[in-house]
Amino acid sequence: MNIRKSLCDWKYPRTKVYHVTFTLRKGNIPHLYFNQQPLPQVDTVKYLGLHFDSRLNWKHHITQTRKHLNHKSRSLHWILGKHSPLSLRNKTLIYKAILRPVWTYGIELWGCAYSSNIEILQRYQSKLPRLITQAPWYVANHILHNELDVPTIGKPSKLERILIVPSLVGHPNSLMRPLIAPPPHRRLKRTWTFDAHT
Repeated sequence: MNIRKSLCDWKYPRTKVYHVTFTLRKGNIPHLYFNQQPLPQVDTVKYLGLHFDSRLNWKHHITQTRKHLNHKSRSLHWILGKHSPLSLRNKTLIYKAILRPVWTYGIELWGCAYSSNIEILQRYQSKLPRLITQAPWYVANHILHNELDVPTIGKPSKLERILIVPSLVGHPNSLMRPLIAPPPHRRLKRTWTFDAHT
């Protein structure tokens, strides 16, 4: 019985609920309790593959995505590197089918992050075409992007947000429509998801 109980605790951990307060204010945050037990308070939480941080600047999500991309790129180096017998076209297809969906996932939300955070993924986006083509150092990045038809991070970000707007306008759930409307008061000078189609 003790062995079964320990295995169940290992497979199904007790802590499944976390407390995250989304705010830009500094200071102590009061604890929340459920069934007289304090909920673990964290700064970031993962939900449906997206890492939400307390300030909603998406830096943690982008950093974790970059680590995931580095891991998958190393596992595919044998088929994308200079010793691969594949053609340039097939290497590009592998990138678009396997690697690109990793960083485009949830881009409708994190696409409004600061340019300094977007640049973390853009450096990877510039590194992959150079690995695939084995281009020398003097070839500019924008030439490689154009030749392989691999856009920069900013262009897919804006495109995805523009395409999702019509689906929200005609959505049967009325609660989805306010998502594309700007808030009445804006205290921060930052980019929001609804700014892409304005």
